Amino acid sequence: MTLAIADRIEEPMRYGAQSMVAPLREVLVKPPGPAFGRAFEDPAHGFLHAVGLDRARRQHETLCRILADLGVTVHVLDAEIESPDLVYTFDPALVTDRGAVALRPGKPTRVGEEHVLLRWMADRGIPVCGAIEAPGTAEGGDTFWVAPDLFCIGRSLRTSQAGADQLAALVGGDVRVFDVPYANGLSECLHLLSLISPVSDRAAVVHLPMLPAGLYELLHDLDYDLIDVPREEMPTLGCNVLAVRPGVLVVA
Repeated sequence: MTLAIADRIEEPMRYGAQSMVAPLREVLVKPPGPAFGRAFEDPAHGFLHAVGLDRARRQHETLCRILADLGVTVHVLDAEIESPDLVYTFDPALVTDRGAVALRPGKPTRVGEEHVLLRWMADRGIPVCGAIEAPGTAEGGDTFWVAPDLFCIGRSLRTSQAGADQLAALVGGDVRVFDVPYANGLSECLHLLSLISPVSDRAAVVHLPMLPAGLYELLHDLDYDLIDVPREEMPTLGCNVLAVRPGVLVVA
């Protein structure tokens, strides 16, 4: 997953990403490294099978090439820590128009990733406008912008009520919180974004059987076109779609 740093073209700021579908300008990625390659060796990381590191690196390079070909500036995080999940840069931090919010992962082995991202941002002049404090937890995969002034948070096994409350206060404005289903429990990760990905201003890819009812109601009231992902595509992360701009998508 990529962390959007900037998603608008009409202003000179180098950060600000309060949209899931506005033209994407810059992203931060972390290539799979040694920690990712050996993740299966430690059950605490929760990997279901061994990682083919060479294949993962080729896939990552392809993703970066696709983004670059679509006009996105791709920044590479040159850091290696014990957490193999640092490759999922979307989760440890949230970039707003006021700066970055340091999140606090609910997966114990991921705690500390946020500091790596914030150091990278600080070196590039991106301010920090807040942080999730213990005992709260919050992961980026449980967050998305319906609009620049409408933010959604999923309360899940990775994002606690305390974390959601803190994040809502930091973001401000119209924030909605929805419960993410328990599903298969702690042994698997189910984020809010496991169940929805906006693909244009009024359309989203969703998995309807598990979509929170309150979120369905919100999207229905906003006249969203909901594109249902078949159940058989969920094991291959069918809802994980990246909108580079409205209607221009990167799909696994």
